[in-house]
Amino acid sequence: MSDATPSSENPGFDAMARDIAEVPAVEVIVTVAVNLMSAAAVKLGLTQEGEEHKDLDEARKLVQALAGLLDASATEISTFHASPLRDGLKSLQLAFREASVVPDEPGHGPGEKYTGPVYG
Repeated sequence: MSDATPSSENPGFDAMARDIAEVPAVEVIVTVAVNLMSAAAVKLGLTQEGEEHKDLDEARKLVQALAGLLDASATEISTFHASPLRDGLKSLQLAFREASVVPDEPGHGPGEKYTGPVYG
């Protein structure tokens, strides 16, 4: 027996696929970017719980992924969407640098291969 279930047996999947099909690509990209930003902020300890969820290794990965996404999608999303996302990314990069016991050299922090060096 196969693990794959035909879509006719799973009407919820069909509805979800229709919903996704109606969402413009720019909205999907922006939503993913905002989710990466939120997760990075939590891992940087920037939430009310602060130190409880702080994990700089995880934060580095999230900031790196966010920078890569923004770099790759720069020509696909408008400046209207890109500018605040880039500002948020820079804020996260600065917060990472401040949270690090031994900060990375300028140009070697998370995402800086895409954005260039970030200075406070």
